[in-house]
Amino acid sequence: MNLAYRDIRHNLGRFLLTCVGLGLLLGVVLAMIGIYRGLVVDALTIARAPGVDLWVVEANTRGPFAEASRIPGDLREAVARIAGVASAGSITYQTVESEHRGGKLRLYVIGYEPTRPGGPPEITEGRGIARSHYELVADRSTGLTLGDRIQLGRSTFSVVGLTRYQVNSGGDPAIYITLPDAQKLQFDLAPPAARVQLARGTSGSSRDTVNTVVARLQPNASPDAVAETVRRWKHLAAITQQAQELILTRSLVDRARRQIGLFTSLLLAVSAVIIALIIYTMTMEKLRQIATLKLIGAPDRTIVGMIVQQALALGFIGFGIGAMLIVSIKDYFPRRVVLEPDNVLALGFVVFAVCLAASGLGVRAALRIDPASALGG
Repeated sequence: MNLAYRDIRHNLGRFLLTCVGLGLLLGVVLAMIGIYRGLVVDALTIARAPGVDLWVVEANTRGPFAEASRIPGDLREAVARIAGVASAGSITYQTVESEHRGGKLRLYVIGYEPTRPGGPPEITEGRGIARSHYELVADRSTGLTLGDRIQLGRSTFSVVGLTRYQVNSGGDPAIYITLPDAQKLQFDLAPPAARVQLARGTSGSSRDTVNTVVARLQPNASPDAVAETVRRWKHLAAITQQAQELILTRSLVDRARRQIGLFTSLLLAVSAVIIALIIYTMTMEKLRQIATLKLIGAPDRTIVGMIVQQALALGFIGFGIGAMLIVSIKDYFPRRVVLEPDNVLALGFVVFAVCLAASGLGVRAALRIDPASALGG
């Protein structure tokens, strides 16, 4: 006879309600883990999108994501001629706000050269940019659809393709346009401002400025060696792909990452305390029954097994409810929630350990019960 099963059946409604409440709490823990992982993945998405090995930026900077970087666009040709470089392309990054369907739309605009590295990693619907002006590829999270027209600056662009999971570290969805269009969007002034600059004699500056030049290397080339060549002979900063990802995770999103991690740890601690209190309360409600079991000669291991089994059942049923809840609603979060199987499995082991530790309080109370109390009034 399984005492834990019979006790749960006797109070099934209350036990299931407790599992649901605990499941909501563990669901929040799982959501925070997913948000934590999603924050890191989002921070690396734009950096990984071009599929390059080297980032050439302004000297003494760690741009283009951590710091401002502005270099001449024609440096792409100088970088492309370096030994070990297979191809190079210029890219600009900027954040703009536009109006679409009566609402504000915040976009991360990426300007690239269609025949060079820097474009969207995949097109899920439609096609890539084929014309030199006024076409764009948008991430699905923008809400744009094929054929939509949107005003950026003083130009109107048509959506010809859609991609997915392309957002910057702040969660703003990305759109891709040609480099000339991006430079025009970034540097063109409104007519009154242009007249002021013309009167000051400062309107003749070149518009061929980019934020970075990216390079794909030949299979046998060393990224560190090519980066050193760029730093020595071109007087620019060169960052390998690995170093760029390290900058993004340890600098750009480090505080948000640590804060979410701390909050997740706090929620786990709260879950442990709640499980311990629930198990202790369930044990104290059965003092007479446990004393009776001792009086008729039931060994301590039977009583301990009942308490531990109830704690594990409470934890794993609650964990299952929380996991199903988050998996079903994670696509509706404003930011990406990334739930990897290893994260879910790790949290399952943590819940198992927490349940075992939390049941210790109930076990201690049960073992101290005097069998003679079963005969009391």
